[in-house]
Amino acid sequence: MTPIKSKLFFLLCLVTTQAFCQYTDVINSNRPGVSRSAFSVGTNVAQLEIGPYSVKEERTPAAAYEVSGFGVDFAARYGLLFEELELNIEGTYQNDTKTFASNFSSDEDRGNFKFLAIGAKYLVYDPYKNAEEDKPNLYSWKANRQFKWKTLIPAVSVYLGANYDTKPNPYTYSGIEGFSPKVMIATQNNFSGGWVFVMNLIKDRIGTEQSDFQYILTLTHSFSPKWVVFGETQGIHSDFYADNLFRFGGAYLLSKNFQLDTAATFNTKDTPSVFGVNFGASYRLDFHKDKEIDNGTSADDQGGFQLPEAKGKKKKKNKEADNPEKINKRKKKDVDFDD
Repeated sequence: MTPIKSKLFFLLCLVTTQAFCQYTDVINSNRPGVSRSAFSVGTNVAQLEIGPYSVKEERTPAAAYEVSGFGVDFAARYGLLFEELELNIEGTYQNDTKTFASNFSSDEDRGNFKFLAIGAKYLVYDPYKNAEEDKPNLYSWKANRQFKWKTLIPAVSVYLGANYDTKPNPYTYSGIEGFSPKVMIATQNNFSGGWVFVMNLIKDRIGTEQSDFQYILTLTHSFSPKWVVFGETQGIHSDFYADNLFRFGGAYLLSKNFQLDTAATFNTKDTPSVFGVNFGASYRLDFHKDKEIDNGTSADDQGGFQLPEAKGKKKKKNKEADNPEKINKRKKKDVDFDD
């Protein structure tokens, strides 16, 4: 095998491993966007994702006001028991000053959780589970990057959790307090060429007077092993608040367990207009161990760890020992793939 083919084979195996497994060799973060991947972090992996941000809001129609402040997004994720299962706690805390524009200007200092939720996510369908059926073509770079119709079938996971709101909270409808259910469906498509599309459908604070429905669409492109860029749109609809937010940004893989990211958020309306910038990081503690595969045999059955196939090969080698010419031809055939 030539050096170029050897490198190509290694690269394709690495990409395939990362794309079609729950656990990946490098960190799998939901940042820098706010959508959630369909896949978990992997069993026995603890992961922390955090991002401080600044925000500025301005409403020009009556009643006009301005909001200026900062906050922090955070999430803690852990893979438990099964590759498909993930437990997580996530939230956003914001502290700002709201200034009302009128003849008698007044300021309101605010601070609280915009949301705080705990829940579990489970992968119910994985189209990439049998990745062995779609092995990479070692001789065609084009064949490995061409569009495949099967990639239109996404991985699907479901999330069930609960919000916790304290009273009073300036970021929620009056009277919202305590726990309320939260459900989500997350899908993910892994396309060739480093493109990934994630969709979230979320029903939040179910049964309260602020029962939000949200959709999040995120398109990510990895143009090198270290760098990734993304674009995202988020729609929020409720009787208390409605908006369409847009985000753009990127992330850099500092090491296999540490990622840095940044993004900008804005909208296109003035009731209010929104602009924010965040810088974040994701770090994982990796205690994952691959499960051992039991083939139904023991060391005693194999006669001292020697497989039947190995015994057969040994006998074949002994038969060919008296014929050096056959041995040289067989070695040449095994090594030279270009013949």
